[in-house]
Amino acid sequence: QVQLVESGGGLVQAGGSHRLSCAASGRTFSRYTMAWFRQAPGKEREFVAAISWGSGSTYYAGSVKGRFAISRDNAKNTVYLQMNSLRPEDTAVYFCAARLFGGTNLELATEYNYWGQGTQVTASS
Repeated sequence: QVQLVESGGGLVQAGGSHRLSCAASGRTFSRYTMAWFRQAPGKEREFVAAISWGSGSTYYAGSVKGRFAISRDNAKNTVYLQMNSLRPEDTAVYFCAARLFGGTNLELATEYNYWGQGTQVTASS
């Protein structure tokens, strides 16, 4: 079992930067592939970024590639999402997700067994 707690949400000016954190419980964090998803009002939850267990390979949605960066610190049981050049359309509740080891399609929410409660990010123009 893994419990995930996001932090760092808030109001940011468009064009600015912000970093989200997700702290995980447990002693086997390094064995989990971690991801960030987001959900805007009236829209479905969408994939943002993922970082694999082991190699730490990263994957990004096209809409955030080059602007966002996912990273992890296994010693701190934490995954981060650095968000740069924020746009109003990035406004959403951001969720942290985890699955043990790897998966076949990390962009699918159904690949993940554990979810955080979400944190609101608002990018104002």
